[in-house]
Parts: sequence; structure tokens; C-alpha cells
Amino acid sequence: MVIWRCRAVLRGFQARTRQLRRVPAIPQQLVRKLHTSSPCYTDGVYRALTDQRVKVPWVEALRKQREEGYDPTKASCKPATPANRKLEPKKMSDSYHRVVLPLAQDPWLLDSYLNASGHIRFGTIFMDLDALSGVVAYKHTGDHVTTVTAAVDRITINHPLREICDLELSGQVTYATGRSSMEVSVQVAKAPGEGQKVKKEDILMTCAFTMINHGRPVAISPLQVENPEERRLYDLGEKNSKQKKRLAKTALLKQTPNDEESDLIHAMWIKQLDYHNPNLPIRKPENVIYMDLTKVQSTQIMQPQYRNRHNFMIFGGFLLKQTFELAFCCVASFSHTRPTFVSLDPSTFENPVPVGSVLYLTATIAYTDPPVSANPDGEEKASKYTRVQVRVDTKVRNIEHGETKPTGQFSYTFTVERDIKVMPRTYSEFMIWVDARRRGERVTATLGEHDGGISSEGSDDGKKERVTE
Repeated sequence: MVIWRCRAVLRGFQARTRQLRRVPAIPQQLVRKLHTSSPCYTDGVYRALTDQRVKVPWVEALRKQREEGYDPTKASCKPATPANRKLEPKKMSDSYHRVVLPLAQDPWLLDSYLNASGHIRFGTIFMDLDALSGVVAYKHTGDHVTTVTAAVDRITINHPLREICDLELSGQVTYATGRSSMEVSVQVAKAPGEGQKVKKEDILMTCAFTMINHGRPVAISPLQVENPEERRLYDLGEKNSKQKKRLAKTALLKQTPNDEESDLIHAMWIKQLDYHNPNLPIRKPENVIYMDLTKVQSTQIMQPQYRNRHNFMIFGGFLLKQTFELAFCCVASFSHTRPTFVSLDPSTFENPVPVGSVLYLTATIAYTDPPVSANPDGEEKASKYTRVQVRVDTKVRNIEHGETKPTGQFSYTFTVERDIKVMPRTYSEFMIWVDARRRGERVTATLGEHDGGISSEGSDDGKKERVTE
């Protein structure tokens, strides 16, 4: 009896083994691996970049802070900079760094880059780009210099993606005079085949980050230019640096609007009076929305998962992601359509955002192109597409002391398939409108001057089909 039972069990086991052999194997890229721990993992940033950005687990950084009595509001884990550092000129290639996002090969990785409609989220890409610029900056300066993002000089779409593919993120320092700041030029492109170079038509976007050392200014190595292409990139960085200084002198906080802008403001004010005049047939069109009605706000606590390399401050890429997504929501609410990203205008990080602080974001539709007609007697010109500029103001508040500081102002441009316009009502709103109008004109004029030599004819206007936001 015992032998019979053993033979029955053996036959059952052999039958189940044959059934398992007939089950098709699961492709390796679809298998989600489980780990008991996930070292150096932070939300939203590609692992290869996070590993180089976050060096110490938060619990260890917090313990060290408490033991040493470190005040994160005064510095950001600033390392000692040796006085005898060698500041010999460095090549652009010395700081070059390249990362490939295998989005077409890894569905689980793609999960964190897609939105609800299956489009690639630019906010997540912006986080990666800022993390990449930090890696590039430290390859140029070394680990003894505390480097942070000071500004995003420009982000433009060159050629929209038509399909999900692997993306190559690459960058290098393209402008550094030996002082305390540098410009890092970064691009996103379709990942080329083994041994091939990126084609001009495969470049998705180009951007430039201005990186500075945090705290007391520390000299860094100047750049050594070796060929005509590097000279072009260096001259472009020098031109951007001079332009920012020139624009700072003509800002609306320092100068009044010019004659043309003053005439436009007065004409729109007269038009508003006419809208409310019962003796005139003119009424505000339904597609003209007052600026104060377009605001969208967000408040959130800053968690340590989004910290920078120095542990106690939030890294710039997270702020870019949050401001971009709020700007996207603001345009969608304003137009009742799904907007398409066109560009991020030059934006500056004014004050650091400490871990544990409260971040306040306010998005406002600042300008639309075509704008509201300045002619009181003329009708609004209809347009199928409207280019919408959103201004996102950010400020941070310290929970313990209640102190509030501005952290930056970010201007995003989107295209929507709808004829819709924004109209300011107060003097402050008119100044926002004028500033946005100036930005729009500058961005349109300089779209073709970015890395890769993309001409203005090849720049994306946001009207083509794509798989990105």
C-alpha cells in the first residue's frame, strides 16, 4: 500500500512538471524584481543619477546633524574647500556625462515617466536634467565645492517625439571663466545605436543650467576651448551671461514701461471701460478671461526624499517638476483643453528650500499670443491655436519661525488648440502682462540659438502630434 501511494505521488509530481514546462517563459523586462532594500532610491529621478546625487541615507544624515548641532538654514552640509586646490584649465570633454533611459525596453521604468494619457511627463525629465547638470558640475569642480542650481537659462523643444523610445541625456560644462559660476548645456535625444552619434533631427530638447557654489564664492577651473564647435558653445554661454546682466538693468522693477507698452496698457484699460458701458454695444467676449480668475495654487511640505546632494535642501529638479505640473494644470483649467509644452523661459532660483519647510506655488496666466486687441473699436482676431505663457511664483515658509522668502519665478509657454485670451485689470497685472510679453518676444527671437544649431524654422511650435506633454 505504501509503495502504491509513493508511485501515485511520483506520477502526480511528474504530470505537474510537464505542465510547468509548457508554460511560456515571462520576458525578463516584464519581471518586476523585489528587493529587501532599495539603496539610494528617491522618487522620480533615474537611479543612475540618484546614486550620484544622494550619497547618505536620510536617517544617517539626520543623526549626524543632531550630533554635530548643524543648522541647515545657514549652510547645506558645506564641505571644506582645500586652499591649495589646482585650478588648471579643463576641457569640455572632462565634464561630459551621458545617461540612457531605457524607456522602450523597461516597462516598469516607463511607468514613472508616463501620465494618465500615456504621454511622457516633462516634469520627470526636468528632474533628471537638473540631476544630470549637478553630476556634470561636480565632474568639473570636484567634490570639495558645494554646487547648486542658480538658474535655468532656457529649455526648448527642437523635435517632438513621435514614439516611445530610449532617451539619451547628455551634458557638459560649456562656459566657465574661472569664477564661481558655470553654464552646463544639456540635451535630450533619441538614444543612438551602438557606435553611432545623435542625429540632428533626433534631438528632443536642449537646455542650459547656471550652476554656482553655495555660500562663500569659490574659484573654479576655467574652460580650455579646443575646436570651433567648442568655441561656438563657449561664445554662446558668454552671450547668455551678458544678456542676463543687460536684462536685469531694464527690468520693470527698475524702469517704467516704454512708450509702446504704455500705449497698449492704456488701450486695454479703455477697452475694459467700454465693456461695462451700458451705452455701447461692446461686451467682453466669452473667450477673454480676466487674469485674476486664472490663478491656481498649491501648498506642500518638503520631504527629505527630494533633497539635494548636501542632504538638507530640496534639489532644483523637484521645484522644476512641481512648477511645470502646476503650470500645466493652470493652462488646462484656463483653456479646457490639453496643453502642449513649448518652452521654459529663463528662470532663477532665488533662495534655497530647506527640507521640512512649506512650499507655496501660485500659477497665473500672464500672456496669450495672439493677445487681446488694443484697438477699442476692433473685433478680436480669431485664431485656431493660442500660445499661452504661465508665470509660477514660488515662496517658502519656515515652520518654526514663520519666515517667508521668495524662492523663484518660472515662466512656461504652452500651445492650446483654442482661441482664448487673457486680460489684466489692475496695475500689478498689467506689469505681469508686459513682462510676459517681453519674455515671449525674446524667446521667439532666440529659439534657434541653442546647442545643436537648430534653426528657428526647425523649432517646435507645439502643434505637431507627439508622445510627450
